[in-house]
Amino acid sequence: MHVRPDNPLIVQGDGKVLLETKHPKYEEVRDFLSRFAEIETSPEHLHTYRIHPLSLWNAASSGLKRDEIIEGLRAFSKFDVPPDVLTRISETVDRYGLVKLVTHPSDPALLRLEFATAYIAKLVGNLKPVKELLVADGNRYFAVSGGHRGVFKQRMLLEGWPVEDLAGFLPGDPMPFELRETMVQNGKPFVVRDYQRASADRWFQEGQVSGGHGVIVLPCGAGKTIVAIAAMQKVQQHTLILATNGAAVHQWVREILDKTTLTAADVGAYTGETKEIRPVTVTTYQMLTWRASKTDEFAHLHLFRDRNWGMLVYDEVHLLPAPVFGATADVQARRRLGLTATLVREDGRQGDVFSLVGPRRYDMAWQTLEERGFIAEARCYEVRVDFQTAAARKKYEDASEMTKIHVATANPAKMAALDGLLKKHKDDHVLVIGTYLDQLKQIAATQRAPLITGETPPREREVLFQKFRDGRIKLLVVSKVANFSIDLPDANVAIEISGSYGSRQEEAQRLGRVLRPKKDGAWFYTIVTRDTKEQEFAMKRQLFLTEQGYRYHVQEAGSSAVAK
Repeated sequence: MHVRPDNPLIVQGDGKVLLETKHPKYEEVRDFLSRFAEIETSPEHLHTYRIHPLSLWNAASSGLKRDEIIEGLRAFSKFDVPPDVLTRISETVDRYGLVKLVTHPSDPALLRLEFATAYIAKLVGNLKPVKELLVADGNRYFAVSGGHRGVFKQRMLLEGWPVEDLAGFLPGDPMPFELRETMVQNGKPFVVRDYQRASADRWFQEGQVSGGHGVIVLPCGAGKTIVAIAAMQKVQQHTLILATNGAAVHQWVREILDKTTLTAADVGAYTGETKEIRPVTVTTYQMLTWRASKTDEFAHLHLFRDRNWGMLVYDEVHLLPAPVFGATADVQARRRLGLTATLVREDGRQGDVFSLVGPRRYDMAWQTLEERGFIAEARCYEVRVDFQTAAARKKYEDASEMTKIHVATANPAKMAALDGLLKKHKDDHVLVIGTYLDQLKQIAATQRAPLITGETPPREREVLFQKFRDGRIKLLVVSKVANFSIDLPDANVAIEISGSYGSRQEEAQRLGRVLRPKKDGAWFYTIVTRDTKEQEFAMKRQLFLTEQGYRYHVQEAGSSAVAK
């Protein structure tokens, strides 16, 4: 065995990878691992990663080679990498592309399957979950119905066979337009950044059948909307955009009209207030999944069929609801672009995103964009508070497991910590973000600040957001409605008073509210009650940001260590 004690990595036989965080090569190795492994735990000195089949297939689809992974692990490891791990990596990566879906040479209703070898064809032909979908196609081939394209890929992935979809797409109705050289709203030059252009190019792949579907992973504030607009300009066809909420819908409409030659007659919002179906239509996941009762049909899923769409855009694709997964399985003949800051899904359905929207095509680390000045330098702090009295601590200890988190989250001691942070940042643009409405209402009343929740009418929300953008309001209290797709470029401080259990995606999105470039950087605080379930969940939420290179500094409430 070769021992290299100066290296920072230990690869275990079960596929776990341990990384020393104090090592000089930490950042280099972290960026390497993030391309094909998922972080699991992040204590101060030793981070744990796991190599998953799906993370390897996403890496393969984005161009990372098997030998690059293996050689990198060998180069950074303290000890010899276990042979079984190397074998699993090789076999897993090599599976990508062994089964392909292609257009049928003679029957437009079918898609032909191509296999790397006759042996693989035999193995797939005997898989029970997919056997019922297979159609005999002469003596040498299998095929599937075009309508089963999505379901087939889903089932194959569950069986450990990632399908490379090369079946191409139906042409949508044409929609010619150009990108503007000057933005309408402020008259400034409009330039697509190099990584935004590269993202769209990697997704489109010059119109080849291998392109036109997949996911772009970029940090919040990196301009994923611009990536979508650049991709739309390449396709030049009617486009349906799915966003997270009504405010995001109107933001998409504004951005498209501001940066393209499309007019108001070309771009419509399909929401609870308006039902405009136009060449570019923007709606919400909530609209598509609305139904009068659990026994009724989804009232608005017809949007997928109302026009001859050439392209579907899924904003925050990691939030794609289960009913939309079903609809997406039926529209596999349309180009599909997913946008997200993290491929982590709390429901574990990353595989469905891979199968139905497409594999990861492009990503870029948050730290890289920060170093280039495209997003703000962020300082992250976990502010820990105690219960104010022994009786309050006992109330927590006596609570059921289901209610412990709420007792800890509602700890009144948080208000003093919040007040101290607000005084420290009295001249900044501050968002106080939380989950529990009673707590948020109390904060809004105490601080005499506007409150935005799901109950706030869309028009009132937009007025308040605009006042914040204009500087007329410097403190906003917001619920989960502000987690996603809200453009507040001047916000430079976010204070998380309560979170959704261990949601890593939520933590990433909340930090993203303050990452627009600004000279003095940004601050992100999360206030938690010490030695409680809330602290445990906070550690889980921080995993994704830790992987991206952010360090959480533990701050005792009332301490002066947090300096501006």
